[in-house]
Amino acid sequence: MRRILVLLACLLLSALPVLAIGCGDDKEEVLVLYSGRSESLIAPAIEKFTKDTGIKVEVRYAGSVDLALTIIEEGQKSPADLFLSKSPGPVGLLGEKGHLAKLSKETLDLAPASGTGLWTAITGRQRVLVYNTELLSHDELPTTIAELTSEKWAGRIAIAPGNGSFQDFLTLFRLEAGDDVALAWLKALKAGGAPTYPKNSAIVAAVNRGEVEAGLVNHYYNIRMKAEDPSMVSENHRFADGDPGGVTIATAIGVIKSSSNQKLAERFIQWLLSERGQAHFAANTWEYPLAGNVNARNGVEVPETIDVGSFDRLGGGLERTLELIREAGYDY
Repeated sequence: MRRILVLLACLLLSALPVLAIGCGDDKEEVLVLYSGRSESLIAPAIEKFTKDTGIKVEVRYAGSVDLALTIIEEGQKSPADLFLSKSPGPVGLLGEKGHLAKLSKETLDLAPASGTGLWTAITGRQRVLVYNTELLSHDELPTTIAELTSEKWAGRIAIAPGNGSFQDFLTLFRLEAGDDVALAWLKALKAGGAPTYPKNSAIVAAVNRGEVEAGLVNHYYNIRMKAEDPSMVSENHRFADGDPGGVTIATAIGVIKSSSNQKLAERFIQWLLSERGQAHFAANTWEYPLAGNVNARNGVEVPETIDVGSFDRLGGGLERTLELIREAGYDY
Protein backbone atom coordinates (compact mmCIF):
# COMPACT_ATOMS: atom_id res chain seq x y z
CA MET A 1 0.00 0.00 0.00
CA ARG A 2 2.80 2.37 0.90
CA ARG A 3 4.41 1.67 -2.46
CA ILE A 4 1.19 2.59 -4.26
CA LEU A 5 0.89 5.85 -2.32
CA VAL A 6 4.45 6.82 -3.20
CA LEU A 7 3.77 6.08 -6.87
CA LEU A 8 0.64 8.22 -6.82
CA ALA A 9 2.55 11.07 -5.20
CA CYS A 10 5.23 10.94 -7.89
CA LEU A 11 2.62 10.97 -10.64
CA LEU A 12 0.95 14.00 -9.04
CA LEU A 13 4.25 15.91 -8.75
CA SER A 14 5.19 15.11 -12.34
CA ALA A 15 1.86 16.54 -13.49
CA LEU A 16 2.38 19.93 -11.79
CA PRO A 17 4.55 21.52 -14.54
CA VAL A 18 1.90 20.61 -17.10
CA LEU A 19 -0.79 22.19 -14.95
CA ALA A 20 1.36 25.31 -14.53
CA ILE A 21 1.82 25.63 -18.29
CA GLY A 22 -1.91 25.37 -18.78
CA CYS A 23 -2.51 28.18 -16.29
CA GLY A 24 0.03 30.38 -18.14
CA ASP A 25 -2.17 30.74 -21.21
CA ASP A 26 -3.69 33.89 -19.68
CA LYS A 27 -0.36 35.64 -19.12
CA GLU A 28 -0.34 39.43 -19.31
CA GLU A 29 0.27 41.03 -22.71
CA VAL A 30 2.90 43.79 -22.54
CA LEU A 31 4.50 45.99 -25.20
CA VAL A 32 7.67 48.07 -24.88
CA LEU A 33 7.52 51.45 -26.60
CA TYR A 34 10.46 53.80 -27.12
CA SER A 35 8.84 57.22 -27.42
CA GLY A 36 10.36 60.42 -28.77
CA ARG A 37 7.15 62.19 -27.86
CA SER A 38 6.61 63.52 -24.35
CA GLU A 39 5.10 61.56 -21.48
CA SER A 40 2.43 64.24 -20.91
CA LEU A 41 1.02 63.52 -24.38
CA ILE A 42 1.64 59.78 -24.77
CA ALA A 43 0.83 58.47 -21.28
CA PRO A 44 -2.89 59.42 -21.45
CA ALA A 45 -3.18 57.82 -24.90
CA ILE A 46 -1.59 54.62 -23.61
CA GLU A 47 -3.98 54.58 -20.65
CA LYS A 48 -6.92 54.67 -23.08
CA PHE A 49 -5.36 51.97 -25.26
CA THR A 50 -4.84 49.67 -22.27
CA LYS A 51 -8.39 50.29 -21.12
CA ASP A 52 -9.72 49.40 -24.58
CA THR A 53 -7.54 46.35 -25.23
CA GLY A 54 -6.15 45.10 -21.92
CA ILE A 55 -2.63 45.34 -23.39
CA LYS A 56 -0.11 47.12 -21.15
CA VAL A 57 2.62 49.34 -22.55
CA GLU A 58 5.94 50.06 -20.88
CA VAL A 59 7.51 53.27 -22.18
CA ARG A 60 11.02 54.68 -22.39
CA TYR A 61 11.00 58.43 -23.08
CA ALA A 62 13.88 60.39 -24.61
CA GLY A 63 14.75 62.40 -27.70
CA SER A 64 13.82 60.73 -30.99
CA VAL A 65 17.36 60.77 -32.39
CA ASP A 66 18.81 59.47 -29.12
CA LEU A 67 16.31 56.60 -29.01
CA ALA A 68 16.96 55.65 -32.63
CA LEU A 69 20.69 55.51 -31.95
CA THR A 70 20.02 53.46 -28.80
CA ILE A 71 18.02 50.87 -30.77
CA ILE A 72 20.82 50.66 -33.34
CA GLU A 73 23.34 50.11 -30.54
CA GLU A 74 21.14 47.50 -28.82
CA GLY A 75 20.67 45.60 -32.07
CA GLN A 76 18.92 42.25 -31.82
CA LYS A 77 18.90 42.52 -28.03
CA SER A 78 16.74 45.66 -27.95
CA PRO A 79 13.73 45.25 -25.66
CA ALA A 80 11.74 47.69 -27.80
CA ASP A 81 8.70 46.49 -29.73
CA LEU A 82 7.81 49.91 -31.16
CA PHE A 83 9.50 53.23 -31.87
CA LEU A 84 7.44 56.44 -31.93
CA SER A 85 9.38 59.35 -33.40
CA LYS A 86 8.54 63.03 -33.26
CA SER A 87 9.46 63.21 -36.95
CA PRO A 88 10.23 60.88 -39.88
CA GLY A 89 14.02 61.31 -39.83
CA PRO A 90 14.89 59.06 -36.85
CA VAL A 91 12.39 56.33 -37.77
CA GLY A 92 13.63 56.49 -41.36
CA LEU A 93 17.17 56.03 -40.07
CA LEU A 94 16.12 52.80 -38.33
CA GLY A 95 14.54 51.64 -41.58
CA GLU A 96 17.75 52.33 -43.48
CA LYS A 97 19.73 50.34 -40.89
CA GLY A 98 17.38 47.34 -41.13
CA HIS A 99 15.81 47.63 -37.69
CA LEU A 100 12.14 47.94 -38.72
CA ALA A 101 9.63 45.25 -39.72
CA LYS A 102 7.35 45.77 -42.70
CA LEU A 103 3.84 46.75 -41.65
CA SER A 104 0.75 44.94 -42.89
CA LYS A 105 -1.39 46.40 -45.68
CA GLU A 106 -4.21 46.72 -43.16
CA THR A 107 -2.09 49.14 -41.13
CA LEU A 108 -0.53 50.97 -44.08
CA ASP A 109 -3.96 51.72 -45.57
CA LEU A 110 -5.06 53.69 -42.50
CA ALA A 111 -2.91 56.82 -42.98
CA PRO A 112 -0.13 58.32 -45.13
CA ALA A 113 2.81 55.94 -44.83
CA SER A 114 6.32 55.40 -46.11
CA GLY A 115 6.62 53.81 -49.53
CA THR A 116 8.95 51.29 -47.92
CA GLY A 117 6.08 50.03 -45.77
CA LEU A 118 8.31 50.29 -42.69
CA TRP A 119 6.56 53.14 -40.88
CA THR A 120 3.37 55.16 -40.91
CA ALA A 121 2.41 58.73 -40.03
CA ILE A 122 0.24 59.48 -36.98
CA THR A 123 -0.24 63.29 -36.93
CA GLY A 124 1.12 66.22 -38.94
CA ARG A 125 2.47 69.72 -38.29
CA GLN A 126 3.54 72.42 -40.70
CA ARG A 127 6.69 74.51 -40.70
CA VAL A 128 6.01 78.26 -40.59
CA LEU A 129 7.68 81.57 -39.84
CA VAL A 130 6.46 83.04 -36.55
CA TYR A 131 6.89 86.82 -36.40
CA ASN A 132 6.36 89.76 -34.03
CA THR A 133 3.47 91.85 -35.40
CA GLU A 134 4.76 94.97 -33.65
CA LEU A 135 8.13 94.72 -35.38
CA LEU A 136 7.16 93.37 -38.80
CA SER A 137 4.23 93.83 -41.16
CA HIS A 138 2.80 90.90 -43.08
CA ASP A 139 3.52 92.56 -46.41
CA GLU A 140 7.27 92.56 -45.87
CA LEU A 141 7.58 88.91 -44.87
CA PRO A 142 9.56 86.48 -47.08
CA THR A 143 7.69 83.96 -49.22
CA THR A 144 10.56 81.45 -49.53
CA ILE A 145 13.30 80.24 -47.24
CA ALA A 146 15.86 81.22 -49.89
CA GLU A 147 15.13 84.87 -49.06
CA LEU A 148 16.26 84.39 -45.46
CA THR A 149 19.94 84.48 -46.43
CA SER A 150 19.64 87.93 -48.05
CA GLU A 151 21.27 90.94 -46.42
CA LYS A 152 17.80 92.23 -45.52
CA TRP A 153 17.17 89.34 -43.09
CA ALA A 154 20.68 88.91 -41.67
CA GLY A 155 20.48 88.26 -37.93
CA ARG A 156 16.70 88.67 -37.84
CA ILE A 157 15.48 85.06 -38.18
CA ALA A 158 15.93 82.57 -35.32
CA ILE A 159 16.47 78.84 -35.85
CA ALA A 160 16.76 75.73 -33.65
CA PRO A 161 19.42 73.55 -35.34
CA GLY A 162 19.16 70.87 -32.65
CA ASN A 163 15.40 70.47 -33.10
CA GLY A 164 14.16 67.38 -34.94
CA SER A 165 11.63 69.28 -37.05
CA PHE A 166 14.27 71.76 -38.20
CA GLN A 167 16.48 68.83 -39.16
CA ASP A 168 13.63 67.20 -41.08
CA PHE A 169 12.88 70.42 -42.93
CA LEU A 170 16.57 70.74 -43.79
CA THR A 171 16.61 67.14 -45.02
CA LEU A 172 13.83 67.88 -47.49
CA PHE A 173 15.53 71.13 -48.52
CA ARG A 174 18.86 69.46 -49.28
CA LEU A 175 17.21 66.54 -51.10
CA GLU A 176 15.41 69.01 -53.35
CA ALA A 177 18.12 71.65 -53.78
CA GLY A 178 21.27 69.59 -53.21
CA ASP A 179 23.76 69.39 -50.36
CA ASP A 180 25.86 72.30 -51.62
CA VAL A 181 22.88 74.68 -51.70
CA ALA A 182 21.64 73.56 -48.27
CA LEU A 183 25.11 73.93 -46.74
CA ALA A 184 25.54 77.38 -48.31
CA TRP A 185 22.15 78.38 -46.85
CA LEU A 186 23.17 77.23 -43.37
CA LYS A 187 26.52 78.98 -43.56
CA ALA A 188 24.88 82.20 -44.75
CA LEU A 189 22.54 82.16 -41.75
CA LYS A 190 25.51 81.54 -39.48
CA ALA A 191 27.56 84.34 -41.05
CA GLY A 192 24.60 86.70 -40.81
CA GLY A 193 24.30 86.07 -37.07
CA ALA A 194 21.00 84.18 -37.02
CA PRO A 195 20.06 83.66 -33.34
CA THR A 196 19.79 80.02 -32.24
CA TYR A 197 17.55 78.50 -29.59
CA PRO A 198 17.20 74.96 -28.23
CA LYS A 199 13.57 74.44 -29.27
CA ASN A 200 10.51 75.90 -30.99
CA SER A 201 8.78 77.20 -27.86
CA ALA A 202 11.89 79.16 -26.93
CA ILE A 203 11.84 80.84 -30.36
CA VAL A 204 8.15 81.80 -30.01
CA ALA A 205 8.81 83.25 -26.55
CA ALA A 206 11.81 85.22 -27.83
CA VAL A 207 9.76 86.60 -30.73
CA ASN A 208 7.09 87.81 -28.31
CA ARG A 209 9.68 89.50 -26.11
CA GLY A 210 11.01 91.32 -29.16
CA GLU A 211 14.36 89.63 -28.64
CA VAL A 212 14.22 88.51 -32.27
CA GLU A 213 11.79 89.55 -34.99
CA ALA A 214 10.93 86.14 -36.43
CA GLY A 215 11.86 82.44 -36.34
CA LEU A 216 11.34 79.08 -38.02
CA VAL A 217 9.01 76.84 -35.98
CA ASN A 218 6.16 74.32 -36.21
CA HIS A 219 2.72 75.90 -36.60
CA TYR A 220 1.17 74.69 -33.35
CA TYR A 221 3.60 76.26 -30.89
CA ASN A 222 2.40 79.80 -31.46
CA ILE A 223 -1.28 78.75 -31.57
CA ARG A 224 -0.98 76.80 -28.31
CA MET A 225 0.93 79.53 -26.49
CA LYS A 226 -1.50 82.22 -27.65
CA ALA A 227 -4.42 80.13 -26.38
CA GLU A 228 -2.77 80.33 -22.95
CA ASP A 229 -1.88 84.01 -23.30
CA PRO A 230 -4.02 85.94 -25.83
CA SER A 231 -1.93 89.09 -25.27
CA MET A 232 0.96 87.61 -27.25
CA VAL A 233 1.93 89.68 -30.31
CA SER A 234 3.11 86.83 -32.55
CA GLU A 235 1.47 85.35 -35.63
CA ASN A 236 2.26 82.46 -38.00
CA HIS A 237 3.23 83.14 -41.59
CA ARG A 238 3.17 80.40 -44.22
CA PHE A 239 5.70 80.19 -47.01
CA ALA A 240 4.60 79.85 -50.63
CA ASP A 241 3.04 76.55 -51.67
CA GLY A 242 5.73 74.06 -52.62
CA ASP A 243 8.50 75.85 -50.76
CA PRO A 244 10.42 73.45 -48.46
CA GLY A 245 10.09 75.99 -45.66
CA GLY A 246 6.40 75.10 -45.40
CA VAL A 247 6.71 71.33 -45.39
CA THR A 248 4.27 69.29 -43.29
CA ILE A 249 6.16 66.96 -40.95
CA ALA A 250 4.63 63.80 -39.52
CA THR A 251 4.93 62.04 -36.21
CA ALA A 252 5.97 58.53 -37.30
CA ILE A 253 5.89 55.04 -35.79
CA GLY A 254 7.32 51.65 -36.71
CA VAL A 255 7.64 48.12 -35.34
CA ILE A 256 11.10 46.90 -34.34
CA LYS A 257 12.23 43.97 -36.48
CA SER A 258 13.70 42.01 -33.55
CA SER A 259 10.42 42.22 -31.60
CA SER A 260 8.63 38.98 -30.76
CA ASN A 261 5.36 40.94 -30.40
CA GLN A 262 5.00 42.33 -33.91
CA LYS A 263 1.29 41.56 -34.34
CA LEU A 264 0.53 43.02 -30.92
CA ALA A 265 2.62 46.08 -31.80
CA GLU A 266 0.55 46.63 -34.95
CA ARG A 267 -2.59 46.57 -32.83
CA PHE A 268 -1.17 49.55 -30.96
CA ILE A 269 -0.46 51.42 -34.20
CA GLN A 270 -3.94 50.64 -35.52
CA TRP A 271 -5.44 52.00 -32.30
CA LEU A 272 -3.45 55.25 -32.67
CA LEU A 273 -4.89 55.57 -36.18
CA SER A 274 -8.43 54.72 -35.09
CA GLU A 275 -11.03 57.42 -34.58
CA ARG A 276 -10.54 57.17 -30.82
CA GLY A 277 -6.76 57.47 -31.06
CA GLN A 278 -6.84 60.35 -33.54
CA ALA A 279 -9.45 62.15 -31.43
CA HIS A 280 -7.06 62.00 -28.47
CA PHE A 281 -4.31 63.75 -30.41
CA ALA A 282 -6.72 66.28 -31.92
CA ALA A 283 -8.04 67.16 -28.46
CA ASN A 284 -4.66 67.34 -26.75
CA THR A 285 -2.42 68.83 -29.45
CA TRP A 286 -2.77 71.49 -32.10
CA GLU A 287 -1.53 69.12 -34.82
CA TYR A 288 -3.39 67.73 -37.84
CA PRO A 289 -5.05 64.31 -37.50
CA LEU A 290 -4.05 62.19 -40.50
CA ALA A 291 -6.49 59.26 -40.28
CA GLY A 292 -10.21 58.78 -39.93
CA ASN A 293 -12.86 61.49 -39.92
CA VAL A 294 -11.42 63.56 -37.08
CA ASN A 295 -11.25 67.34 -37.27
CA ALA A 296 -8.27 69.39 -36.12
CA ARG A 297 -8.58 71.31 -32.87
CA ASN A 298 -10.44 74.63 -33.02
CA GLY A 299 -8.12 77.44 -34.05
CA VAL A 300 -5.93 75.26 -36.26
CA GLU A 301 -6.06 76.09 -39.95
CA VAL A 302 -5.32 72.91 -41.89
CA PRO A 303 -3.50 73.39 -45.23
CA GLU A 304 -5.69 72.77 -48.28
CA THR A 305 -3.13 70.25 -49.54
CA ILE A 306 -0.60 68.23 -47.57
CA ASP A 307 2.36 66.85 -49.51
CA VAL A 308 2.29 63.33 -48.10
CA GLY A 309 5.13 62.41 -50.44
CA SER A 310 7.40 64.60 -48.36
CA PHE A 311 6.80 62.28 -45.39
CA ASP A 312 8.67 59.53 -47.19
CA ARG A 313 11.49 61.79 -48.36
CA LEU A 314 11.95 63.00 -44.80
CA GLY A 315 12.31 59.41 -43.62
CA GLY A 316 15.89 59.06 -44.79
CA GLY A 317 19.20 60.85 -44.96
CA LEU A 318 19.19 62.22 -41.41
CA GLU A 319 22.86 61.36 -40.86
CA ARG A 320 23.96 63.51 -43.81
CA THR A 321 21.74 66.38 -42.63
CA LEU A 322 23.40 66.32 -39.21
CA GLU A 323 26.80 66.38 -40.89
CA LEU A 324 25.85 69.55 -42.78
CA ILE A 325 24.61 71.24 -39.60
CA ARG A 326 27.92 70.49 -37.89
CA GLU A 327 29.90 71.57 -40.96
CA ALA A 328 28.09 74.90 -40.94
CA GLY A 329 29.33 75.45 -37.38
CA TYR A 330 26.20 74.79 -35.35
CA ASP A 331 26.10 72.82 -32.09
CA TYR A 332 23.07 70.74 -31.19
